[in-house]
Amino acid sequence: MTVVVTGATGTVGGEVARRLVAAGHPVRLLARRPERLRERPELAGPGTEVVTADLDADEPARLAAALAGARSVFLLTNNPLRPEHDERLVTAALAAHEAGGGAAPRVPGPRLVKLSALAVTDPGAQDLITRWHRENEARVTASGLPWTLLRPRAFMSNALSWAPGIRADGTVRAPAGDGRNACVDPRDIAEAAVRALTEDGGPHDGRAYALTGPAAVSPREQTEQLAEVLGQPLRFAELTLRQAGERLRQRYPERVVRALLESAERQRAGGKSEVATGVEEATGRPPAAFLDWAGDHADRFR
Repeated sequence: MTVVVTGATGTVGGEVARRLVAAGHPVRLLARRPERLRERPELAGPGTEVVTADLDADEPARLAAALAGARSVFLLTNNPLRPEHDERLVTAALAAHEAGGGAAPRVPGPRLVKLSALAVTDPGAQDLITRWHRENEARVTASGLPWTLLRPRAFMSNALSWAPGIRADGTVRAPAGDGRNACVDPRDIAEAAVRALTEDGGPHDGRAYALTGPAAVSPREQTEQLAEVLGQPLRFAELTLRQAGERLRQRYPERVVRALLESAERQRAGGKSEVATGVEEATGRPPAAFLDWAGDHADRFR
């Protein structure tokens, strides 16, 4: 049976898709711009389908057809200003299940594996993005379908946004320089997702995995580790929240900028430093450290 993947043009979704294809699973990739996936040779395979799906469009029948026959669905959406995206995916999964005779008790329906965020467990996190993740989790868990929630801290790959500054003048510029974050390797998130999507017997059903790295690190400490990997001195320059906001406004709407700045303030206050055991619970092995991730991606900074 097919595994359906949304968000395959992104960091985690792309890694989920790559691992599924490499393992020989039948995979259906949903994308607004499918040509971006067809251009990637690591996603090509006899069991791979690429299907156009625009979650901005209210096309329930078309989306249900895209999910028809799925054993599991990886739900990854990335626009907190469009909460209907997750609602449409969950509704389509239910419709596809019912159309396929899902009323029979022996057919539990496709498992929904939802990429969320660990901030949903933080009582003090009430920003737009965190509220959106909580609402999406509620849709999934109330659907009546089997579900698994993946709750990562920040992706280690977010450090790639520092690459231009490192190449230009050897400087990392970021807010909350001493605020530690138990960031996680996207590859560990992807492995947890693949296991939840493909392992039979329901070992991941009803589970919410808190996914972090093995230690919390600050931007200043990440800079030191990048310098070690690259073999060159790097300087850390702390941005004020105002300066960080000015940079973010070049990429995001104001409501999203405010949410990201609230998140940075929580990190500065120590709200993201707790290390969890979700990666090992989901995958059976310890999570990768930031230094490991940096070593594997050193060329991206050179």
